[in-house]
Amino acid sequence: MDIYKRKSRWKVYLAIAGIVIVAISMLYTKYLTDRLAEEEQKKVEQLKTAYDQLSFSLEDDASSQCDFSFHQEFFESNTSVPIILVTADGFMEGKNYGLEQDTNLIFLKKKVAELQAAGQTPKIISSPFGDTQLYFEHSRILRLLTYYPFIQLILIAAFIGFGYLGFSTSRRAEQNRVWAGMAKETAHQLGTPISGIVAWIEHLRMMREGDGEVNEVLDELANDVKRLELIADRFSKIGSAPELTPVNIYDELERCRVYMQRRAPRKVLFKFPDPTENEPLTVKINSHLFDWVIENLLRNALDAMEGTGQIGAEVYTDDNNVYIDVSDSGKGIPANKFKTIFQPGYTTKKRGWGLGLSLTKRIIEDYHSGRIFVKRSVLNEGTTFTIQLPK
Repeated sequence: MDIYKRKSRWKVYLAIAGIVIVAISMLYTKYLTDRLAEEEQKKVEQLKTAYDQLSFSLEDDASSQCDFSFHQEFFESNTSVPIILVTADGFMEGKNYGLEQDTNLIFLKKKVAELQAAGQTPKIISSPFGDTQLYFEHSRILRLLTYYPFIQLILIAAFIGFGYLGFSTSRRAEQNRVWAGMAKETAHQLGTPISGIVAWIEHLRMMREGDGEVNEVLDELANDVKRLELIADRFSKIGSAPELTPVNIYDELERCRVYMQRRAPRKVLFKFPDPTENEPLTVKINSHLFDWVIENLLRNALDAMEGTGQIGAEVYTDDNNVYIDVSDSGKGIPANKFKTIFQPGYTTKKRGWGLGLSLTKRIIEDYHSGRIFVKRSVLNEGTTFTIQLPK
């Protein structure tokens, strides 16, 4: 199975596990809040009953000598459920809203209006002096408990997010060190045989001086050696800050086109902007690394077209950036792979390590402070990559 498919599948599994954990937490919290709400309802009913008994007992002369300390202790034991008593003459008294709010008529009237708007029917405490209405709200603990699953979800998400960010940053730094070390070691290993080949070419020239056929072969070998030197130089620049110099982007694209067109099938048509027909457009780049990017895109385009089609380039600007579109008429890229193709190791080829586009992205973003992305792609019609560079 493809490594990125496995990665996506694990993300799905983790997401499902997270949803299950949150669902269980919410169900259990709802169970607890329902039980607590029932207990508070019972407590309010008991308060109503105690008020009823106390009201009638106070009216009864025979009960004037009774001990009502139990009732008083029961009233005082309610330290969590907010209640409001509204007497027949409109007097209001609150409990458990706070020392100031319990006697604040404006606050209490507002609370009563809110409870009535919410559809609460007051409990009626019968009394010889007139009926008293009892309103109540659920305790602050119960209200906070209903928010607990959401707070838990936020905390879990924050923990996972910061953990993922930390691991990603660490992994990216480690990848950067591996990339840089591998590239520099490759450049170092190439240096010795290249120097040896250059020496042997010069030795053969002296041995067969005047032999036109041999010298022609040696010239081609020398060109290939120069190409190897260029590749070694490119690898040596990975991991270090490259020197950016102003160049005419049209000339740079034309140089890449000439090189790749010689190595492309004859049925592939290249349509690039002509430097002689466009005003020079200067961009700061490192030519060796930028050419590597364009060549990677053109090689991928040639592979996608399988020997026939058209490759084009277009340059345009806005106030701050220069844009280079590289298009082909190949088999296209699925929309869900637009970002995956730039990850190390991703490839659809039978041979290859899947490092070309990853290197391309690294060169453009890390060394040229630009961006590269798939602008559009249609299956069996073609793909357009866009390179964005600062002016």
